[in-house]
Amino acid sequence: MSKVAKAAVGLMAATLFAKMLGFGRELALASAYGASSTSDAFLVAMNIPAVIFTAVGTSLGTAFIPLYCEVKSKHGQKASIKFTNNVFNIVALICLFVSLIGAVFTEPIVKMFAVGFKGETLEQAIYFTRIIILGMAFLGMNYIMTAYLQVKENFIIPGLMPIPNNIFIIATIIISTMISPYLLPWGALIGIASQFFFQLPFAIKKGYKYKPYINLKDRYVKRMLWLVGPVLIGVAVNQVSTIVDRTIASTLVEGSISALNYANKLNQFVMGMFIVSISAVIYPMLSKLSTENNKEKFNESIRTASNTVILLVIPISVGAIILASPIVKLLFERGEFDARATYMTSIALIFYSIGMIGFGLRDILGKVFYALQDTKTPMINGMLAMTLNIVLNICFVNFTNMQLAGLALATSISAIVTIVLLFISLRRKIGPFGGKDIATVMIKALIGAGLMAVVTLFVYKFIAGILGAGFIQEAITLAVAVGCGAIVYAVSIIVLKVQEVNLIIDTVKAKLKLK
Repeated sequence: MSKVAKAAVGLMAATLFAKMLGFGRELALASAYGASSTSDAFLVAMNIPAVIFTAVGTSLGTAFIPLYCEVKSKHGQKASIKFTNNVFNIVALICLFVSLIGAVFTEPIVKMFAVGFKGETLEQAIYFTRIIILGMAFLGMNYIMTAYLQVKENFIIPGLMPIPNNIFIIATIIISTMISPYLLPWGALIGIASQFFFQLPFAIKKGYKYKPYINLKDRYVKRMLWLVGPVLIGVAVNQVSTIVDRTIASTLVEGSISALNYANKLNQFVMGMFIVSISAVIYPMLSKLSTENNKEKFNESIRTASNTVILLVIPISVGAIILASPIVKLLFERGEFDARATYMTSIALIFYSIGMIGFGLRDILGKVFYALQDTKTPMINGMLAMTLNIVLNICFVNFTNMQLAGLALATSISAIVTIVLLFISLRRKIGPFGGKDIATVMIKALIGAGLMAVVTLFVYKFIAGILGAGFIQEAITLAVAVGCGAIVYAVSIIVLKVQEVNLIIDTVKAKLKLK
């Protein structure tokens, strides 16, 4: 197995473990508070610092890695550590300042994110946000540590990073049900800080040594700011779309924000497990191939990454659409999460799943453009997608009866439009890169997923009729149906002679031989 493949598999394993615990956090929240005003307030409070800094953090990570490599190559290890400390300290101070501003102006910030909140829900959201937003400095430092570890080819620790955060939040959710929901933000704050302290020892082991050094006039810091700009805007537009979705959802029936969140978390589980792992590892490789002007290998990497995403995401997307209700019921329906919450979340999941392939390919194609040192194209396409999402949100909610479903569908449509625009832009930039091969794999994957859907539904209804209701019976029914569907899909793409299947089979064989 290649070094890149090993790194991707290792990161997937770490991410799977972290995501499972993260999913446990959502289950704990759903069981304790269901789709209620308290869960809505807590989710909005958790989302505000993430929205404010995720775009900045992602942009910093994207720009930091190539500049660190350049500093180390030209000036040595000592200079690269000095550069890291400079960026680290500047980011920490900026985040601390922003968090203090946020703590002072919490109420207008919350009202901007959730215009429909009133009364006790608004009061809770303000209190929750004021506490959680104090963790902004740790968020900033965390992104720099993640980038440092990745540039040192340590992908596992950043993948495991959410584990302590989720443990603290789960524990606080459980304790809050016995004492007070106002404990929730304190667990989130401690969780945010724990992510940084979890990564720090591993960064030190890789050679990081902290020093209180700041130089705003450093030319590499100036270059970093120049590189961050377009990436920041491109990432920020996705966050703006999230804000708009949640803001409009706050004007709908109670629990709408929670339903969107639970459905989105299911999609994000797939994205984090497969797509983010693939893109995180392939980005350095694409950058190297672009620098070497190895067009053939570069194009081959684009095709392989895109086709792998298609083969993984299409069946999951179709499966989530046809089995949305039983999946949500099995995972969430307990405690305060009732049949109404299951219905709302299932509807959101169905329409989010339509755009799952768009979410997946968008991340991969974005890395392709960054490897080509083109940050403007993803930014422009992202802005167009954001505009489309907002327009569709307004249309679906105000002029149709779709309501919650309309918000999810608008997000999916904008994601699909984005990848179409990115593919067109990429072909114009580098010429033919195998778009026909990607389209062929897409068609074959859809055929296989269609056959899978028919078999899965038939098996599910047949087994359900025999076993009946009950948690264990429903779990067995769902597992058997999904297993049969997976076999049908695997056989279908093998029969249809999808080339990437051979790569997967060869990888498995190689792994078995090693054992």
